[in-house]
Amino acid sequence: MSDPGRKDFSTKMEEEMTPDSSKSTQQKLKETFTSTGDKIARGIQPDGQKSTTQDASDKFGRSKDEHVHGGSGESIMDKTKNALGLGDKH
Repeated sequence: MSDPGRKDFSTKMEEEMTPDSSKSTQQKLKETFTSTGDKIARGIQPDGQKSTTQDASDKFGRSKDEHVHGGSGESIMDKTKNALGLGDKH
């Protein structure tokens, strides 16, 4: 079960398990769009306000993103603020 407006864990797994070669361009675009929206929601909503399953799914997703893409340990909000020049100026 997922929180309102969020991608369900089973949907995420189905998307991951289906090879890109068997997806249409429309499916790939939809997945990209919905995944981006889900990642933004993941960063905005505090962990304490999430359901247990959504919290676990988000932690797994952050861990995967960190491993696959490397990372600075910054949240999406911090990265956005820094990209706009509004971040911490130490």
